[in-house]
Amino acid sequence: MNHSRLVTARVARRHTEAEGIVSFELVSVDGGELPAFEAGAHIDVHIPGGLVRQYSLCNPPMERHRYQIAVLRDDASRGGSAGMHDAVHEGDEIQISAPRNHFAIAQGHVRHLLFAGGIGLTPLLCMAEQLSREGAAFSLHYCARSSARAAFVERIAGSRWADQVRCHFDDAGQAQRIDLDALLADPQPDLHLYVCGPQGFMNAVLDKARSLGWPADRLHYEYFAAAPALAANVDEASFDIRLARSGRVVPVQADQTVTQALAAAGVEVPVSCGQGICGTCLTRVLDGEPDHRDLYLSPDEQARNDQFLPCCSRAKSRMLVLDL
Repeated sequence: MNHSRLVTARVARRHTEAEGIVSFELVSVDGGELPAFEAGAHIDVHIPGGLVRQYSLCNPPMERHRYQIAVLRDDASRGGSAGMHDAVHEGDEIQISAPRNHFAIAQGHVRHLLFAGGIGLTPLLCMAEQLSREGAAFSLHYCARSSARAAFVERIAGSRWADQVRCHFDDAGQAQRIDLDALLADPQPDLHLYVCGPQGFMNAVLDKARSLGWPADRLHYEYFAAAPALAANVDEASFDIRLARSGRVVPVQADQTVTQALAAAGVEVPVSCGQGICGTCLTRVLDGEPDHRDLYLSPDEQARNDQFLPCCSRAKSRMLVLDL
């Protein structure tokens, strides 16, 4: 676990934003400024009970006096959302990391097309605030099961960029259903696409974009939950990791992750989400073929086989040589 630059924050406000969604406003315990961030950034939150989870910041990025996150309660998750809903209250102090950004806005004279699915709205809200402030051309499409389960609709309606947002709710009739074919039909060179939400929603948007000729360098995305891993797969193969800097060989057993095997051998790799989502543990591969199982690297990046995420990925070759 990467514990560097932990900040103690106080929960200044907790608010129910929609059915099953609660927002938390976090401030510095000493009343000072929090570390700066840019749109798309997330923080690690240390939840009571020992869990660490990543949540996107959704307040305007020019703000330094607070961070705002929103959490969907998902009883099928690994316990983080339930912990936030049940155990974190106004006035509580919690540990958070400094912001990290793996989902940055493309720079230059470009236009931006944002797709949010459910709670995946949070980083895109922040992007909309920043793009509006910069006077950039953008539109945001917000998809949710119903208006009752859609967070921040009042905030969006009251924003100066409200006319750049289209809401698509499953229970609101066919006329306002999202039409990906029409929206993605013309991948002009100055247009960048951003998507965040449940895995099925993201895959639908990205698969459609790729089929319509969108190049990989204009597709920006961030997964916030991996598909449930298969329990104790008996077909997993063991393999070896060679550490290039020392020449040491570390065996990885069938029931171990690479990071677990390295930690057992005294080699610490910073890990945060443990699901191949956040990119914290990204490690250079010097030789061998990884078995990529992450949601962080693009298909093109995975195909290069020069880096992988050891928290979840394995090896197709008998040995991987890592830049460690």
